[in-house]
Amino acid sequence: MSDLDQLTQSLARNLKRWRGERGFTLDALAARAGVSRGMIIQIEQARTNPSVGTTVKLADALGVAITTLLDHEQGAQVRLVPESRAVRMWSTEAGSSTTLLVGAEARGPLELWTCRLVSGEGTTSDPHPEGTVELLHVTEGELTLLVDGFAHAVPAGTSATFEAHVPHGYRNEGGPPAVFTMAVAIPPVR
Repeated sequence: MSDLDQLTQSLARNLKRWRGERGFTLDALAARAGVSRGMIIQIEQARTNPSVGTTVKLADALGVAITTLLDHEQGAQVRLVPESRAVRMWSTEAGSSTTLLVGAEARGPLELWTCRLVSGEGTTSDPHPEGTVELLHVTEGELTLLVDGFAHAVPAGTSATFEAHVPHGYRNEGGPPAVFTMAVAIPPVR
């Protein structure tokens, strides 16, 4: 698949996803964005590659960044963010700082958890409602993140996010306790 084909497919998938997340009909999005209904249909069916201006209008109308609409990795179930890729927002000479570990675009209820798994233990979760996103950051040990049958090693200092509408779980395969903080963003009931 060429880069242009991948971009067209990503835009189609992401536009449809975010239109659904926002609860917009084709007509509502067309009116908000100033883009024809027909153009939106063509984009969502991956039959056209719109101009940058049209893509910006759609992103603005959906309230997401243009990179969110164009990101070919948005369709992936899991995104790992190594410590080296976390964004230091500010710091002082005395040692204070804030760091953005990982982010996701979601709305609705939000839960914050702290978790500790000793060697050989784990927990599983049934799928959450469509649109649920989980974000986590491992502070100690190594977590094995299981998402839809696939295992992902998440060592201390690494963050991850995934769409949690599939079976998932967390394990410590061995060694010291795995300690992590987790946020769960649940879509509102419509």
